Amino acid sequence: MAIRKWAGIAAMMLAGVVANAQYRTQAQQLVLSNEDSLQAGISSSKTVISGYGSAFYQRDFNKKESTLNLERAVLFVGHQFNNKISVFTELEVEDAKVAGGESGGEVSMEQAYLKFNLNPKQYIIAGLFVPRIGILNENHLPVNFNGVERPMVEQMAIPATWRELGIGLYGSLNQSPINYSLAIVNGLNSSGFEHGTGIRDGRAEGRNATANNLAITASLQSSWKNFKFQVSGYGGGTVGLNKKSAYSLGLNSGGFGTPIYLGEADVQYNNNAFSAKALGTYIYYPDAGKVNAAYSKNLATAMYGAYAELGYNWLYNKNNNQQFISFVRAEVLDLNASTPAPPKAIYDGTEKQTHIIAGFSYLPIPNVVLKADVRVLHTGQQNPDLVINPAPNASPYQQNNSFLNIGIGYSF
Repeated sequence: MAIRKWAGIAAMMLAGVVANAQYRTQAQQLVLSNEDSLQAGISSSKTVISGYGSAFYQRDFNKKESTLNLERAVLFVGHQFNNKISVFTELEVEDAKVAGGESGGEVSMEQAYLKFNLNPKQYIIAGLFVPRIGILNENHLPVNFNGVERPMVEQMAIPATWRELGIGLYGSLNQSPINYSLAIVNGLNSSGFEHGTGIRDGRAEGRNATANNLAITASLQSSWKNFKFQVSGYGGGTVGLNKKSAYSLGLNSGGFGTPIYLGEADVQYNNNAFSAKALGTYIYYPDAGKVNAAYSKNLATAMYGAYAELGYNWLYNKNNNQQFISFVRAEVLDLNASTPAPPKAIYDGTEKQTHIIAGFSYLPIPNVVLKADVRVLHTGQQNPDLVINPAPNASPYQQNNSFLNIGIGYSF
C-alpha cells in the first residue's frame, strides 16, 4: 500500500510540473561560489575562502527509525599566485566528528591541486582533483541539485565526489561550443571493492594510491540552445601489486592490468522555470571472476544506472532571488547486472533497485536551501544463499520501502 501511495503522489507532482511548464518556465541555475570565481579567473581577491555544508533528517518507514546527521561541512581555501598559477584546496568533515575507536565520520581532502593556465581556453591541473564524470561529480553543492540525498545512481554507480591524484588537461575549442577534458590518474584498488558498493571502496582519494596501475578519464561537453550534453569515460587497471604478487593471486598487474571500464552520458535542459535532466552509466569489469577468486569477493562483471528528473521553479519572474522548485526523479540501477559464472559469484537481487523521489527545494537566497522529499524504493528478491547466520530476531526482507527526508544546505 505504501509504495502505491507514494508513487501516486510522485505521479501527481510530475503531472503538475509538466502541465504548468507551458505557461512559465525557468530552470534552477548553478550558484557561482567564491571557488568558482577563482576557477573562472574573475575573483576580486587573490586569496579566496569558500565552502558548503548540509544536514538532514531521515525517517525509514520499514525500520520505524529516524536519524539526524550533519552530513558534511567543507572549507575551501584557494590562492592565485599570478595570472598563470593558482592553488585549490578543500577540506571535508563528514558526519560531524571523528572519534577514536568509533565507526563513522571522516576527515579528508576533497581536492588539493595546482592549476596552470596555458591560454584563455586551456589549462592544466595537477594534484588531487575531481574528474569530469557525470553531472554531480563537479557540481555537488547542495544548492545545485534537487533532493535532500544526492541521486542514487551518482552515489552507488558513479561515486559522488570521486577524486584521485593525477594530471589533467581542460579546454574548449575555438570554433565550436565544445569543452573537453583528458586526465591520467591513479587506478582503483580491486582488493578494496565490496559487494553492494560498486567501485566506491576501490578509490584511493589521495591516500597511499596504488600507483603501479593507472587510469585515463576523458569528457566532451557541448551546448545547443537550452540543452547541455556530455559524454565521459573512465578506463584503468585495478591491481597495483607488483608482477610476482599479482601472479600469485591469478591477476594481471601493470598500468592497465585487470581493467575496469565506465561510460557515461547525460543531457540537461533549462528553459526559464522548467528544467530536466537525464543520465545513464554502464560499468564493465571483465575479470571480476578472477578478483572474486583472489580476494573472496562477490563482484559483478557489469553494473548500470540511469535516472531522469523534471523540475519547476514556481517563483520564477517574481522579481527576487527566491526559488521554490518542485521536482520528481526516477532512478534505476543494478550493481549485479551481470555476474561471473558460479561458484565465482552469487546473484543478489537486492542490488537491482528502482527509486522514485518527489519533493521540493526552497531557496530564500541562491546560497541557502531548505529541502524535503519522499523516496520510494523497490528492489529485487533477496537471495537466501547470501543470508549467513541471520539474527534470531531478524525481520523478513522487504522489497519495498519508503523514506521521508528533510534537509538544509548552504554554499558561499
